[in-house]
Amino acid sequence: MRKYDVDNLIVHPGNSTDPDIVVEVTPAAAGWDYIHFQLRRLSAQHSWSYATGDYEMAIVPLSGSIRVESDRGQWAHIGVRESVFSGLPYALYLSRHTSLTVYAESECEYAVALASTDQDHEPRLVTPDDIKVEIRGGDHATRQINNIIPPGFPCHRLVVVEVYTPGGNWSSYPPHKHDVHKTNPTGNVLEADLEEVYFYKLDRPEGFAFQRIYTAPESPLQQAGFPIDAVLLPRNNDVVLVPEGYHPVSSPPGYTTYYLNVLAGSAQSLANSEDARYTWVRESYQSRDPRVPIYDITRRS
Repeated sequence: MRKYDVDNLIVHPGNSTDPDIVVEVTPAAAGWDYIHFQLRRLSAQHSWSYATGDYEMAIVPLSGSIRVESDRGQWAHIGVRESVFSGLPYALYLSRHTSLTVYAESECEYAVALASTDQDHEPRLVTPDDIKVEIRGGDHATRQINNIIPPGFPCHRLVVVEVYTPGGNWSSYPPHKHDVHKTNPTGNVLEADLEEVYFYKLDRPEGFAFQRIYTAPESPLQQAGFPIDAVLLPRNNDVVLVPEGYHPVSSPPGYTTYYLNVLAGSAQSLANSEDARYTWVRESYQSRDPRVPIYDITRRS
């Protein structure tokens, strides 16, 4: 096990020698087993080739449009939004042992999420028509969730969602964790042991957010003598690592905070445990923030 603190729980842009990679997280650098994450940029008519090896993959365009050609199929016009703040996402899921090339139909920015696997699943294009949007929480904990690869999606480990938190609001709240695998007597997962990345965008370039990560007494890191209690300041294109622990987020007034969550671990699940000290807050909600959804979700193309 490794010790995590403010310096190694946040990854800033510019940490790769590949000029097309804005920011990258590798399992070795993160100190975990499953998730490899990249934010990549391509100029129009440029391309990127890759072989997934022993990883399943999700490609999520954040802006612009791409075409993908692979030995498992071809897909064109993936992505139509100008930015993550202007519409619902597209995504492409590809299995392990796939060779592919991404072509930029326009200048684009796209996330690549990979999780190690020993299973094979069929490729699948996710379009805005497939996205289930949730308005979760209430009052100043209201936020919008776009389910891209939700639990139950036909893959092995990956879960991918987008979250929008209006200014002055909190998300991932009440604080929850997923760092111990627990099942009930019938085998249903009560809490999964998951790694997680938070990739951040702010709707104005000077924006920022706050995220706290703190472990519970039962968390393996704390049991091993490496507790986490850190407050992080993510800005545009930063990645926050959540190896264990509770991890609430606060969005400062005047700014909408976006993050792309990628999770993988002991189950393709979002089963979690909440910090019991704060669950009472959910019972106090009086209304939902009218600022969400932050764009017209009835427009599906």
